[in-house]
Amino acid sequence: MKQIILATAALMALSACATVPQPASQQTAFMNNLNALCGQRFVGRVVTTDAADADFASQRLLMHVRDCSAEEVRIPFWVGEDRSRTWVISQNEEGGLTLKHDHRDPQGNPDGLHWYGGDTASAGTANRQDFPVDEFSIELFNAGNAAVSTTNVWAVEVYPGRIYAYELRRANRHFRVEFDLTRPVSE
Repeated sequence: MKQIILATAALMALSACATVPQPASQQTAFMNNLNALCGQRFVGRVVTTDAADADFASQRLLMHVRDCSAEEVRIPFWVGEDRSRTWVISQNEEGGLTLKHDHRDPQGNPDGLHWYGGDTASAGTANRQDFPVDEFSIELFNAGNAAVSTTNVWAVEVYPGRIYAYELRRANRHFRVEFDLTRPVSE
């Protein structure tokens, strides 16, 4: 019996010395969740009821997760026949994540308000990241007669095997689109 107790104590002491791998950061896990969707397309729907969203809600919404790496994922977002939008989620120099909105005209040139977005202010979770508006975007919105957007907070959620959600919030505004990850589509 004494030998079993000594052997158990020795094993416990050795296991305390073992190197324990650190868990991946929430943002790394979030990027991994995005990358797991790479190459796939999903149909979405507007789930908020603001009258300002009626045009989006009446059209087919499609996201295509592509151009994926550990550092950046590009997600074209199509609203009906309008293919001018791409969400770009990337790791930034501060160690957080950045969300940018890449708006292009049919010839591929930057169109109107372009490259606005925000940076994470916290670790978030493996399933949700919030992106408060950044200084570049505040200046862009003020210069582009869109000052109402200077308090935007965007969020992206990825619940593997369930939903991907894109959300915009500010005072008196909430817009949310959810995509069904159980049903990839060809286009």
